[in-house]
Amino acid sequence: MAQLFAVLLTLAFAVAAARAEPAPNGACETRVFDTHEYVVCEAPAGADLRLFFANPEGQPFGTFTAIEEALDARGERLVFAMNGGMYTPNFAPAGLYVERGIQRRSANQRSGAGNFHMKPNGVFWIDKDGKTGVTETGAFVREKLTPAYATQSGPLLVIDGRLHPRIRENGTSRKIRNGVGVCAEGRTKFVISNAPVTFHEFATVFQRDLACPNALYLDGSISALYAPDLGRHDRWRPMGPVVGLVAAKK
Repeated sequence: MAQLFAVLLTLAFAVAAARAEPAPNGACETRVFDTHEYVVCEAPAGADLRLFFANPEGQPFGTFTAIEEALDARGERLVFAMNGGMYTPNFAPAGLYVERGIQRRSANQRSGAGNFHMKPNGVFWIDKDGKTGVTETGAFVREKLTPAYATQSGPLLVIDGRLHPRIRENGTSRKIRNGVGVCAEGRTKFVISNAPVTFHEFATVFQRDLACPNALYLDGSISALYAPDLGRHDRWRPMGPVVGLVAAKK
């Protein structure tokens, strides 16, 4: 009986460990951290991550559907996507924005109110080889980085393994939030909460649970996700920049 119990216990731990494993490359999965439910989407190093804002006529895509249709016409598909940074009332990026190597908007280093200006803020970038990074805005400008894609947002959630100094454990503001972290082995992890959470709860997911040394807040309240494998296609309202993983059509 003791041997049978030991076998069953070993199997139970194996199942629990399997459930804790990261999602397969280019996949999204629902995970629970400290009783809060999140969707975590992971892209491996070198994956075809892109930013989308406007079509060739200069009109903001605004929706995941419009991006899907544009990719479909080129024999490509959207694997997953979420809103990719804060934007102005006319849906233009609130700060630095680079798409296909062309800088559409310069870095915004002004002080001001709101999460975007909660310094240090930062830039999520993707180079021509698919390498990704999260870099503090001032450092990004000083280093004169020239990525294929880049989007500025704020605040930084995790900075070299430490939480942003203004993110407090006793914070009470709760919102649906989304962000991006650059983690071990060059893997990029995008996270969106399925219910309102505090800044501290959200940042801790990247720092402690996903072990991402650097992570950036993308937005809150209007956060949206496209993850067809999970049956998600959020259509809350029109969006500004969108970040997504692209693959050839099946």
